Amino acid sequence: MLFLFENFVLDCERRELRRGTDLVAVEPKVFDLLAYIVTNRDRVITRDELISAVWDGRIVSESAMATCINAARSALADSGDEQRLIKTLPRRGIRFVGTAREESEKAAQVPPEAAPATVDAALALPDKPSIAVLPFDNISSDPEQEYFADGMVEDIISGLSRIRWLFVIARNSSFVYKGSAVDVKRVGRELGVRYVLEGSVRKAANRVRITAQLIEAETGSHIWAERYDRMLDDIFTLQDELTMSVVGAIEPSLRKAEIERVKRKRPDNLDAYDLVLRALPHTYRHMHQDSEAAIPLLEKALELEPDYAAAHAPLAWCYHFRFSRATLREEDRAAAIRHAHAAVASGGDDASALGIAGFVISLDEHDQPSALNVFERALALSNSNIFALCCSALILSFMGESEQAIERAQRALRLSPFDSINYLSNNALAIAYFLTARHQEALEAARRSVQLNPRFSVCHLFLTIALVGIGRLDEAKEAAQRVLALDPAFGIARWAVTVGFEPKVFTRLAEAWRAAGLPD
Repeated sequence: MLFLFENFVLDCERRELRRGTDLVAVEPKVFDLLAYIVTNRDRVITRDELISAVWDGRIVSESAMATCINAARSALADSGDEQRLIKTLPRRGIRFVGTAREESEKAAQVPPEAAPATVDAALALPDKPSIAVLPFDNISSDPEQEYFADGMVEDIISGLSRIRWLFVIARNSSFVYKGSAVDVKRVGRELGVRYVLEGSVRKAANRVRITAQLIEAETGSHIWAERYDRMLDDIFTLQDELTMSVVGAIEPSLRKAEIERVKRKRPDNLDAYDLVLRALPHTYRHMHQDSEAAIPLLEKALELEPDYAAAHAPLAWCYHFRFSRATLREEDRAAAIRHAHAAVASGGDDASALGIAGFVISLDEHDQPSALNVFERALALSNSNIFALCCSALILSFMGESEQAIERAQRALRLSPFDSINYLSNNALAIAYFLTARHQEALEAARRSVQLNPRFSVCHLFLTIALVGIGRLDEAKEAAQRVLALDPAFGIARWAVTVGFEPKVFTRLAEAWRAAGLPD
């Protein structure tokens, strides 16, 4: 078998590498490494796998392996800086990322530059982010894992299909690539998708290792990757857990990728979806100044698409921030409630919109039963939705439902440890741990929250109660001063009006704030 890529031909039968019509001299180990990673170009090759395949399992130093990889790059006119063809993925391994195709020996008689170009029929991309989940490779010797891998991919497709703003290719289309070497750029063209999720399953003794990676099809760039190691006790429970973890991690990763993509679009060429994406970074900071930047974008999106739940929900959030953090005007509170209910009415299958709407209904309308009902609807749609989890966790902590708040906040953090809105989950933990006298844990959560959003005075507010709880009053007073520096108009009673605490919860928090010197 031989492989063609760029101006190269890798002839595995003759153990030759040719550039154009010229032979390229390479060491045997370098050739073996090239042949192996090109043959397995649809996945990441780990260090251990290279040692087994290229060095027959013998001990190889890091420097010797690095020298071999650099030599392989050099043979392909690549480099460690460019990594056009051989990409290093830190702490994971290497991968061949060039576009290659396999040819028979007969086809090799035609010089590569004279071979006819192949043209793939490209489907137009949908008007929203699109993804294909490819069959996961079973790289263990146990054929039973094939069924496990296929079942997990089907569940991931089902879970992603519940995300309203995402176009997901059906199983029957993505599974046509099962068992074949895949070029994600070609998959993107043939299926008409912007993103591709691929992975592998390996069983060893009583453990299973799942790797998954999210790739932008057009560029081949990696957006997200993760490895999961689990005990293989209850295979169906394991399948559910891994599916939830993957779906929960993909949604925020795609959201970030889409926000970055739309920043590159011309301002005069934005549709309702693009306008929402441009507004989202401003809504996540929970600052009224950012809300002022987001509100016009979201209102314009609703002019284009009046029943767009993904615009109503963040707009409700923005009006809440403006009401609670700046104006205390009744018209802002009423606007927040109105857009929250509009999101519920038009977003019955949008878990993110429902999560945000429940948050606003609780805080501004003080209708806890309705808010909890909306949260349950959101989590019934997607039990791994970050907005539904973190927003409900914070509301539950305000209500004094500490254990349920902790469970949901921890689940949100576990599913998406690097999400930009994780300060909400940490705030929920800080309150719930404080109420249950787990003061060291409350302090750790509050500090993480401050690190994630240092300009948001509320994060410092919960750091204050954590420090009081652990008995570090001088530090609590310093944190209280930072609250006042960020929000000079802060008053305990004024702030409580904009939140609607359970009275028993408010009493305990207010005592801590007064002890730190915050004004009533």
